[in-house]
Amino acid sequence: MMERGYEFLRCVREDFLAIVTIDRPPVNALSKQVLLELQEVLAAWAADLEIRVVIVTGAGNKAFVAGADIGGLADLTPATGKQLNRVFQSTFNQIADFSRPVICAVNGLAFGGGCELALACDLRVAAESARFGLTEVNLGLIPGGGGTVRLPRIIPVGMAKELIFSGRHINADEAEKIGLVNRVVPEGEVLDAAREIGRRIAGKGPVAVEQVKKAINRGLDLPLSEAMDLEADLSARCFGTADFQEGVKAFFAKRTPNFNGR
Repeated sequence: MMERGYEFLRCVREDFLAIVTIDRPPVNALSKQVLLELQEVLAAWAADLEIRVVIVTGAGNKAFVAGADIGGLADLTPATGKQLNRVFQSTFNQIADFSRPVICAVNGLAFGGGCELALACDLRVAAESARFGLTEVNLGLIPGGGGTVRLPRIIPVGMAKELIFSGRHINADEAEKIGLVNRVVPEGEVLDAAREIGRRIAGKGPVAVEQVKKAINRGLDLPLSEAMDLEADLSARCFGTADFQEGVKAFFAKRTPNFNGR
C-alpha cells in the first residue's frame, strides 16, 4: 500500500513492514529537504504500532545514497556547517532510536552521509555492487552525521580509523568481512533479502523485539553491571505481556504464535 507522497521519498506499507525509498536522481544525495522528509515519515511511523520493521533503501542501482549534496556545501561557514551537521545527526539519531528494527538495503554507492545513514540502521544488507566509504577527508572535512561515533562501535576501532583517515572505499565483500554489513546478496535481490529478514523479525513478539533493541543500544554505553540491570528490567516487562502468554500457549500447542504487540 502506497502512503502519502513526498518530493524525494517513496513510502510503501507491506503488512507489518514499512519501506522508505530515497529517490533523488541522479545519486540520491542528501539535501536538507530529504533529511526533513525522513524525519517526518519516521515520526509518523513511530506512532503506528502496526509497523514492526522499517526498511530504508535508495532508488535505482547506481547509488543507495552517494553522500550529502556537495553543491550546497561550498558556501557554508563554521556556524552554518554545524547547523547542517545537527540536521544530519538528528535525522540519523531518529533512525537509530526508532523503537523497532530498521534494516538498510544498500544498492550501489553509500558514501559520506549515505554511509552514515546505513550505520544508523540496525542491520545492513548489501548488493554485490555496493561500495561504502566515509569520504569527507577528500573534501577537507570530517564526518558530521555520526560517522566517527558509530563506525568504531560497529567494526574494530583501528579499521574504523583507517577508513575515516584515508577516505578509502570498500566493496561489499570487504564490508561483510569486517562486520559492517550483515549479508551480501546478488544484484537485484537486496530489497527482497531485506524483506525476508524483516518478515522473520516481524513474526516474533513485537514487545520483546523492542526491548531487545533498547537493551542492546542502551547497554552498549553502560558499565557491565548497569547494562545487566537494564536487561533484567526490560526482560521483566515482557513477563507481563499478552504476547508472552500467547508465546507459551503456542509453544505447548505446537503452533505458530499470533502476537499482537501487547
